[in-house]
Amino acid sequence: MTDAAVRLTAWVHGHVQGVGFRWWTRSRALELGLTGYAKNQPDGRVLVVAQGPREACERLLELLRGSSTPGTVDNVVSDWAQNPAPIEGFVER
Repeated sequence: MTDAAVRLTAWVHGHVQGVGFRWWTRSRALELGLTGYAKNQPDGRVLVVAQGPREACERLLELLRGSSTPGTVDNVVSDWAQNPAPIEGFVER
């Protein structure tokens, strides 16, 4: 594994708004040392953008797909980018 920063963009589908999902995601991302944000989308999805070491981003993706999230996750669609522009902190938008 490399320590080079990557950016994970994940669209989380299911019952994930109004259940503390963004707060939960922010907490997990900060525990993993990631930066980025979680943002509600008009269609009911939550957009998660996280960046940092690939291993930490992969762990966050596993958590997003896991059974311990608030609400109900039906599907997570992910995309990866190399050499992302810096993001400071991890916020709920």
